[in-house]
Amino acid sequence: MISSANAAGPPPQPNAAQIQLALAKLGVVGSALYVAAHPDDENTTLLAYLGNGRLLRTGYLSVTRGDGGQNLIGAEKGPDLGLIRTQELLAARRVDGAEQFFTRARDFGFSKSPDETLKIWGRDPILADMVFVIRRFRPDVIITRFSPGPADTHGHHTASAMLAVQAFRAAADPRFHPEQLTGDVTPWQARRLMWNRTSWSVKPGEGNTGFQPMDVGGYQPLLGLSFGEMAADSRSMHKSQGFGIARARGPAIEYFKVLDEASDEATGSAPVAKGAGKGSAVVLGGIDFSWNRFKGTARLRTLIEKAARTFRPTAPHDTIPALLAIDAALDAVPDAGWRAQKKKEVRDLIAACAGLFVDATAADYQAAPGTDLEITAIAINRSPFPLTLREVRWPAGAAPTAVGRALSSVANLAAASKDEPASFEAKNKLHLPADLRPTTPYWLEAPPEAGLYPVADPHLIGAPEADAPLRVEFVFTAGARTFTLVRPVSFKWTDPVMGERYRPLEITPAVSVRCDGDVLMFPDADASARPLTVHLTAGAAGVAGTVRPTAPAGWSIEPASIPFSLPSKNSEASVTFHVRSAARSGAAQPGVLHVLAEVGVGAGAAHLSRGIVRIEHAHIPTQTRLVDADVRLVPLALLTGGTRIGYLPGPGDEVPASLRLVGYDVTILGDDALAGGAPALARFDAIVVGVRAFNTNDRLRAAHATLMAYVAAGGVLVVQYNTNNRLAPLSGAIGPYPFEIGRERVTDQEAAVTFLQDRHPALTTPNAITARDFDGWVQERGLYFAETWDAHYETVLSMHDPSEKPLAGSILWARHGKGTFVYTGLAFFRQLPDGVPGAFRLFANLLAGGHAPHGR
Repeated sequence: MISSANAAGPPPQPNAAQIQLALAKLGVVGSALYVAAHPDDENTTLLAYLGNGRLLRTGYLSVTRGDGGQNLIGAEKGPDLGLIRTQELLAARRVDGAEQFFTRARDFGFSKSPDETLKIWGRDPILADMVFVIRRFRPDVIITRFSPGPADTHGHHTASAMLAVQAFRAAADPRFHPEQLTGDVTPWQARRLMWNRTSWSVKPGEGNTGFQPMDVGGYQPLLGLSFGEMAADSRSMHKSQGFGIARARGPAIEYFKVLDEASDEATGSAPVAKGAGKGSAVVLGGIDFSWNRFKGTARLRTLIEKAARTFRPTAPHDTIPALLAIDAALDAVPDAGWRAQKKKEVRDLIAACAGLFVDATAADYQAAPGTDLEITAIAINRSPFPLTLREVRWPAGAAPTAVGRALSSVANLAAASKDEPASFEAKNKLHLPADLRPTTPYWLEAPPEAGLYPVADPHLIGAPEADAPLRVEFVFTAGARTFTLVRPVSFKWTDPVMGERYRPLEITPAVSVRCDGDVLMFPDADASARPLTVHLTAGAAGVAGTVRPTAPAGWSIEPASIPFSLPSKNSEASVTFHVRSAARSGAAQPGVLHVLAEVGVGAGAAHLSRGIVRIEHAHIPTQTRLVDADVRLVPLALLTGGTRIGYLPGPGDEVPASLRLVGYDVTILGDDALAGGAPALARFDAIVVGVRAFNTNDRLRAAHATLMAYVAAGGVLVVQYNTNNRLAPLSGAIGPYPFEIGRERVTDQEAAVTFLQDRHPALTTPNAITARDFDGWVQERGLYFAETWDAHYETVLSMHDPSEKPLAGSILWARHGKGTFVYTGLAFFRQLPDGVPGAFRLFANLLAGGHAPHGR
């Protein structure tokens, strides 16, 4: 019995009530898998009810990691946001008790149709991933969050349900991806496929005809929580989405419809009553979730019932003999899947009943391949029950250079007395293999495809993350039974404010190579050289070498190389190069500059070209990934109006840094700047409001009069998109005249753009905008366009997704007094950090507000 818990934190230590609940769960052999498209799509109330009320093994399969969404807590987007939302899901599962799974699908942003979604993802690989998860998890019931039929919702949502319908049967077909059927993975036919209709999708007057209600809002007295309370705490872990919600304590009615149902012959089960009925009967009815579903388990059922009945919260160790008998009886269970799952639960219960603390920590939070790392292994038995630690298995492939205690000795962990628990501690200095892979998420090791993250190891598909790079196994005997606990090697320290903290161990390159930004912008082809600063951080002591950038054709870099020396671990150095266009004026082409650090000489030299990105938020473990030290070189013909910009940032706003790259003088404004009134803002040629700023900043909403007075006096105010929906309603005025923000968007980043007024200042001053300026946009054209507007506003552009009506609300432009007000739903927050030339040119026109070119 082996555990491979991978969360960075102290080992779980269940209390007596949680132990008693887990004992009851030993008698339940049933499982349910919930399927939806994104993090935060899951029904946490239902997961809490199924797992903690009905005691089923419960899982959530999120088709994507949510990397195409927005972020309310930081600047992370794309893969970095996917990392955050992966960990938020794992944090949510630690609250509601379910397990977490994924496919390889990329969240490429909002999709209006399942056909588009499946075309970009690729139907077969994502269906295969879903089938692989089903075959390994083996659910009795599969529940979709969304309808597989036409619906007014995200294309990812509908596609997730369509795939679930196919996977329900495909998982049982041995001809479908037979390469998956190795080891303990076998074809699996779930008994029932359900649609759990979300209540907020029901339109007025539509009702729930054809759906059966089920109340999932009960109470679990052992935990002292209703399922609604657990669900709220779980959902509130989705902090990057701003999905914190209040706890619910009353009834919670959910609605279900059967989408498919398998016969007894197809599932290989004994005949049972059909699932037709009301409430829980339609979801779970007719399925035997007891050990009665397997022959020869009568004694096992008796043992489990007795253990649960005789459990004493004040002396949980007295239950260990019963657990050892259950473990032995499980050997005879004919179903290999449930046999392994219940043995894991028994092993965890033995540890919990013994108050067994087992941990493995490193002397540092990071180590480079080929270096030494000291690891401490600790085991403490805090009960009178005698346990014997037979063996401590250090990480495979890491040869010990020193042994703190002979591993062949037997450490008897029976406590000498109540106040002196028996303990074991050993330190081992390990020499890490030179080929140990540096830490980065398994799905980000290779460049992504359009709709898919390539994964080299097929066994990792479906997993939220790979196992920790180093793990320690503790082999115990209790009575005549042997069990193994596995602990990931983590780093533990004491924060003077937060107390004891954990973080995952990082395997880092000998040298981390990071460039100061991902993009260098070159306004005008003959612009002066731009500095490129490369930051180096040592992962080991005594690292020296040479930094060598490689410029693309048409570009030059000086000097060609710079030596560096990093004397100690974590020492840092920065070197600066100068990049310029080598082409004739107007002929420079975009390109990618590669940077590598050459360490050592000759055939044994290492060429390192990746840097460490760390993502740190208080509600999730520190996340580490490697990124290539590449810089995109982007020439553009750009004229600007006034360059003094005041910026009122939204959450995670990278636009100010992008504007500085092309010569704007950007000042970040706080609430104090608004308190000074319009005269305090007069020094700025334009003021920009970041995305979602009105949604998140109450002071900004209260400053409407100040901002309008600034515009009337001759200023330019550019407001980027804000949301206006049931989760983030928008109240109060934004512009000088009324307009309403809707939910309309254009998701096709290549959608044709029509100019409604060719000579409008937004399209002519100071830059002459053409159709080419909309080439190379990423993910989308825009979102949260204006839906209705006052006649004072002028519209400039029209665009639409395939087979949809033209939308004119991407830019609203109005003169107010002597100045100009602009609202834009165009996705500048994505285009400018990505270095899209045309987006810079159009945004410069908005900032100019119709004024003549300045400076250039």
